Amino acid sequence: MSEETQSQAAAAEAAELPTKEQILEALKVVKDPEIPINVVDLGLIYNVDVKPNGIVDIDMTLTAIGCPVQDMIKADAELAVMRVPGVKGVNVDFVWSPPWTPAKMSEEGKKQMRMFGFNV
Repeated sequence: MSEETQSQAAAAEAAELPTKEQILEALKVVKDPEIPINVVDLGLIYNVDVKPNGIVDIDMTLTAIGCPVQDMIKADAELAVMRVPGVKGVNVDFVWSPPWTPAKMSEEGKKQMRMFGFNV
């Protein structure tokens, strides 16, 4: 394969990779069952890394260590991201540093929390 053909193949493959924004949008269907707001607007997603091979690594946290629905949230996140075209696999890692606080929430998340009667 010529250098030009290899370059074109690499460009085509990169064009098929999802963006971080597409991954974050897909994650908006994942909600914390105790707080009816998606994990993105809650500020639980700390990092999204889309690898050249289509594997997506996600660092996220939860509102509390020992959350009883951790496995469910992880499975929901994996399923949501696998639906994005170009994703070949998903790794969700839970991190606890820095700890989550309501300050990490998006303005949309805070607005939703206020609609549910929370003072944020």
